[in-house]
Amino acid sequence: MNIYIGNLSFDTTEEQLRKAFTAFGEVTTVNIITDKYSGESRGFAFVEMAKKEEATAAISGLNGQELNGRSLNVNEAKPRSQGGNRRGGNNYRSPY
Repeated sequence: MNIYIGNLSFDTTEEQLRKAFTAFGEVTTVNIITDKYSGESRGFAFVEMAKKEEATAAISGLNGQELNGRSLNVNEAKPRSQGGNRRGGNNYRSPY
């Protein structure tokens, strides 16, 4: 199960997240999202856990808990929407 972690301190490391989530079960991946230009953390991450029951326990146990001075926002990650248009507008095409 994929878990979203928001409101991360910019100093939080993947190892710190792995340690926090391993207390609830097997962690398969940890991915802190970084700015593509500066390489700095964007303040959120995704953790993948092997078993849904363990992931649910981690969400319940860690949501609202403090890590590096910030209260974590932890919940199930939502799948990305497909085919999104990032240009804005309404994609109107004139029939003429």
